[in-house]
Amino acid sequence: MNGNHEEVNIEGLLRADRIPHIWCPGCGLGSVLRSFLSALIKSELPLDKVAVVSGIGCTGRTAGYVKLDSFHTTHGRAIPFATGLKLANPELKVIVFSGDGDLSSIGGNHLIHAARRNMDMTIICVNNFTYGMTGGQAAPTTPLNARTSTTPYGNYEIPFNIPYLIAAAGAVYVSRWTAMHVRRLEKSIIEAIHKKGFSFVEAIAPCPTQYGRKNRQATGLTQMNYYRDNSIINHGADPRDVGIELNGPINVGKFVDIDRATFSDLQADILDKAFPPESKPQTETTRT
Repeated sequence: MNGNHEEVNIEGLLRADRIPHIWCPGCGLGSVLRSFLSALIKSELPLDKVAVVSGIGCTGRTAGYVKLDSFHTTHGRAIPFATGLKLANPELKVIVFSGDGDLSSIGGNHLIHAARRNMDMTIICVNNFTYGMTGGQAAPTTPLNARTSTTPYGNYEIPFNIPYLIAAAGAVYVSRWTAMHVRRLEKSIIEAIHKKGFSFVEAIAPCPTQYGRKNRQATGLTQMNYYRDNSIINHGADPRDVGIELNGPINVGKFVDIDRATFSDLQADILDKAFPPESKPQTETTRT
C-alpha cells in the first residue's frame, strides 16, 4: 500500500471489486466507514503501516472493503488477533473495526482485558443495538424494553453501557458519537489513532432492517433524525452516567482522555530488569 497521502482519496481506499456492498439501505455503516477513512487520510499515518482487523457481522465486512492490510477474523476474536499483530510488529498501527455484538458479547472478555493491559490499538465499535446480520436478536447493548426477534415483548436484560465498561477496564481514550455526527466522529477517530494505548470510539448507527422497524424507527432517516434531536454533547461526562435508554437521550462526546504506560512499555521494562545490560555477554573486540 502506498503511504503517500497526496495520492490517496477515500475512493482509493475502497476495494471497488467488492462493491456493491451487502449493507441495507439506511444502514449507518457507510457513514461511519467514510468518517474512518477520512480520518485515516487526515491523520497522515503511513498507510503501509496500518492494519485493520474485524470480526464477524455486518460491521465485520469492513475489513474486506478497505484497500489496506486487513484481516477478517473469526467471531469475537478480532482483538486477540490484533494483539498478536501489534506484539509481532510494534511499528503497525492496528485498528479494530467491528460491531457491538462481536466486540462486547462473544469478544467481551478480550475487550476488557485488552483495555486492562492498555494494548496500543484503536477500537471502533459500531453499535446498532442488535445482531443485524443473523436475524435481529437481542445483543448485550440492546436497550431495556426494546423489541428484537428474540425479545418480541421487550428486552428485559440490562444492557452494557459500553463507554463505562471500557473506562472501568482501563482504556486511556473513550468517546461516543453517532453516524449523524460525521465530522465530530472523524475528529474523534483521528485523536484515538494518535493516542498511545487502548483507545475506544463507539459509533451509534442505524439498523432499520432489524432494530429500527421493531422499535418505531423504520428507516435510517428516522433514526438519524432521532440522533439529531436527542444527542447531548457532554464532553468529560462520567461514563457511568451515559447509558442509553430506549428512544431516550444519547450522551455523546469525549469521556476519557488520560495517559498511562502501555503493555509494550511495561513488557520492555520487565525484560530490562530480567536481562540487565551488564548481564548480557560482551562482544569480544578484535585484537591487533
